[in-house]
Amino acid sequence: MPHSFGKRARTRDKFSKAFKTKGVAPLSTHLTPFKRGDYVDIKVDPSQTSGMPFSYYHGRTGVIFNVGRSAVGVEVTKVVGNRQMRKRIHVRIEHVRRSRCNENFLARVKENDALKTEANKRGEKVVCKRLPPGPKPMATLKAKSTVIETFAPLHFFPSYF
Repeated sequence: MPHSFGKRARTRDKFSKAFKTKGVAPLSTHLTPFKRGDYVDIKVDPSQTSGMPFSYYHGRTGVIFNVGRSAVGVEVTKVVGNRQMRKRIHVRIEHVRRSRCNENFLARVKENDALKTEANKRGEKVVCKRLPPGPKPMATLKAKSTVIETFAPLHFFPSYF
């Protein structure tokens, strides 16, 4: 039974650094530029105790709503009872790193824009929707007997065309 109920209670593993990574954070963490609207992951650096978020927010992803000299404001969703609340917390830069959660989305946007501009030059329209993979192509299976069976998928008519 734990007897302490402080802010860092039960965080022995959560707020500990990995092997050979102990010590002060490198300079690159301070030189990372952050802008409003960026996605960031909150990962607490236990070597910097000031500006440390509460242990619940460790490992959460949020959106930056404010940028200061040494801290950023992060908006995180938190489930409380049966509702999702948007919590706004200020965290020092040491405890925040750029998230990779929307890299695929941004790459797809860039690729689709290039396709659209190319199609506009030709005077065509391009569909950039992601469609689910259809049925697999036909294949012939040869059995040990002389009878040959051919399997082919039925023609698929999606409801949204």
